[in-house]
Amino acid sequence: MAIAAWLLASIYYFYQYTLRSAPSVMMPELSEAFGLSALGVAALVGLFYFGYSPFSLVAGVALDRLGAKKVVPLGAAFVGIGALLFATGSESAANVGRFLQGAGGVFALIGAIYIATKHFSATLAATMIGATQMFGMAGGAAGQFAVGPMIAKGLPWNYFWLGMGAIGIILSVALIFILPKEEKSNQSDNWVKDSINAFKSVFSNPQSILCGIIAGLLFIPTTIFDMVWGVRFLQEGHGFDYSTAVIRSSMVPIGWIIGCPLLGFISDKIGRRKPVIIGGATVLLGCLAFILYGPTTVFPPYVLGLLAGLASGAAMLPYTVIKEANSPKYGGTATGVVNFINFTFSALLGPVFANILINISETGKQGLEKFQAAFQPLLFGVGLAIILAIILKETGTAIKK
Repeated sequence: MAIAAWLLASIYYFYQYTLRSAPSVMMPELSEAFGLSALGVAALVGLFYFGYSPFSLVAGVALDRLGAKKVVPLGAAFVGIGALLFATGSESAANVGRFLQGAGGVFALIGAIYIATKHFSATLAATMIGATQMFGMAGGAAGQFAVGPMIAKGLPWNYFWLGMGAIGIILSVALIFILPKEEKSNQSDNWVKDSINAFKSVFSNPQSILCGIIAGLLFIPTTIFDMVWGVRFLQEGHGFDYSTAVIRSSMVPIGWIIGCPLLGFISDKIGRRKPVIIGGATVLLGCLAFILYGPTTVFPPYVLGLLAGLASGAAMLPYTVIKEANSPKYGGTATGVVNFINFTFSALLGPVFANILINISETGKQGLEKFQAAFQPLLFGVGLAIILAIILKETGTAIKK
C-alpha cells in the first residue's frame, strides 16, 4: 500500500511539473491570447512560484499534523482548478489559476517525500527522494518535449489546459482512495503552538538555511533559464528552429530524470552527501559556462543539456540533508522549509532576469550576446553553492557509523 501511495503521489508530481514547464513552449500563443508582452507572460507564468514557495511551509506543517491523506488530494484539486482557470483566456482568471497551480502543486513533492521517508528505510532516503524528483523532471521534460510538438501541430493552447484541469480533478479523487490512513498522533490540540515550535526548530538550525540556499542556487538554471527562456535562448542565440530548440531544451529535465535517482543512489551507497553535491554542482558549473559561451559544435547534439540536467540532480540532496539534520517529527516541516527557501529564489529572481533581458535588449545587444549578459550571474550562483556545500555539515550514514 505504501508503494502504491508513493507512486500515485509521484505521478501527481509528474503532472504538476508538466504544468510548470509547459508555458515555455507556448510563449507566443500565450502572449497573443492574453495581450501581453514577453515580459508580461513571464510575470504571469512566474506566479506559479509565488504560490509554490509560501505554501511549501503550509504543506510541510499540514502533513506533520494531519497526514498525507487529508491534505495531498486537496492540493491536486487546487492544481486542476488552477489549470481550468488558466484555460479561460481571462488574464485575471489566469493569474489566480497560475497561483493555484503553484499553491496546490507543492503538496505533490512534499507529500511524496513525506510518504517515502515515513514508510521506507532511512538507508534509502536519498534514493527515494531522488526517485521522487525523477517523476517531477519527467513531467518537466513532457511539458516541453511532448507538449511542444502538440502546440506546433495546431493544438489550441487552451485545450491543453482544459484537459490538464480535468486530469487534476481525477488525480485528486484517486489520491483520496489510495493514500493510507494514518494513526492519530499524540500532538496537542494547540496546532498554532505546535506549528510555531516546528518552524522555530527547523529555521533556527543553520543547516536548514544552508540546505535551502544550496538547493535554490542549483535549481535556478533549470527553473528560470531552461524552463522559461531555454527555447528562446536556442532560437535567438543560436538560430535553431522551434522543434530543434524544444528538443534540445528538454534534454535538461531528461538529464534530471537520470541524475536525481542516480546521484541519490550514489550518496546512499557511499553514505555521504557533501561529495555528491559538490561534484554535481562543479559539473553543472562547467556545463552552464559552455552553454553560454562555448561553440555548439564541440559536443554532439543534446549531450551538453543532458549532462547539465544530470549534474543538477544534486540539487535534491539538500532535501535529504535537511531531514537528517532535524528532528524526525518535523520531517514534513523540514521538507517544506527547504522547498520554501529554494523556490523563493525562483519566485523573486524570475521577474528580475526577465527585466534584465528587456533592459539589455534596449541597449542594442541582441541574440547570443543578450542572453550571455543576462544569465552570467547564474555562474556565480552555482559557484556560491559549491562554497556553501563545503561549509555544510555531513549527515550521511557513513558519518553516523
